[in-house]
Amino acid sequence: MALTLRDLDEVIGDYTGLSRAALDYTQLMKKLVDAGKQPGFSADSWAPVAELVAVDSFERIGPFKEVMNWPEYVAFLTQWAQTAEWECSFKRVTEIGSLVLLELEERSMTGGFSSTVNSATTYEYDADGKVVHLAVYLQMQLPDPETLKSYEGIQITE
Repeated sequence: MALTLRDLDEVIGDYTGLSRAALDYTQLMKKLVDAGKQPGFSADSWAPVAELVAVDSFERIGPFKEVMNWPEYVAFLTQWAQTAEWECSFKRVTEIGSLVLLELEERSMTGGFSSTVNSATTYEYDADGKVVHLAVYLQMQLPDPETLKSYEGIQITE
């Protein structure tokens, strides 16, 4: 059974706790990716997201098993936001203890390449309600080799 896609703004008010925190994080990411094309956008622009994250212990594992700490992730996000268009639709969110699983349909356009993927991202929170771990899982078509150039210099686990 396929999940019905809904606009994030339409559903966010239905959630509380860590589920709401993951949705707030996603909404803020959308706002900042949109702002990424504006003059003066920089790594410092991610400060509002840093308020939601345990920056000293944060770890993100991406779809190619690349592992990033907070400064590495901010550098990656800054480059991506400056060159990409991104939007998402809500599918489902599940919260168990300090773990949230957020399922979205994500649509992006980078350098003329567009993609639509199903994503499932786990958000792990510490006792203070800050994100300490993100893990991104994607269902997608094979990417164009040009898309992989944005990962230059990032260690991808084999």
